[in-house]
Amino acid sequence: MFRIETEKELLSAFRSRDRKHVELPKGTQLPLFIRDYLAWVDPYGVRVFLVFTAPGGNRPTGIAFRRDQQGDKALALRVCEWCRASGSSDQIGLLTTDVDSKRRVGVNLCLDLRCNERLEAAMNMAGRSVLDENKQLIERMSRFASEALGLEFS
Repeated sequence: MFRIETEKELLSAFRSRDRKHVELPKGTQLPLFIRDYLAWVDPYGVRVFLVFTAPGGNRPTGIAFRRDQQGDKALALRVCEWCRASGSSDQIGLLTTDVDSKRRVGVNLCLDLRCNERLEAAMNMAGRSVLDENKQLIERMSRFASEALGLEFS
């Protein structure tokens, strides 16, 4: 669990290149108390924002994703690489983010990044605790941020 006191503190979690795109959902009340991570979709449905604290990290990390156009609208099932949930192309698809001005990386994820809700529902149905699953989810987020974006956690 972590806490974000101000909008400035929230914006500072994101890389400087992404801050200009961050738009908090209407009605957001600060301070924010965040159990696992915070994710939201911008009002236009184009960007998805993620804020989490890496295991062993002491400050929040933010990633601004873009929802890329999904070429194939077929109803074939896809799998989220973070929570392993399956769904159709309107639920799971490619989210991308810029590494720098010339490179972009993407990952197939739940398009609303509500992975924790899907994990909790699946674990409740299985009669298991969601704690270990949420820990692994945050580890996958951290690995993506570290390996794909070169972010370091202190």
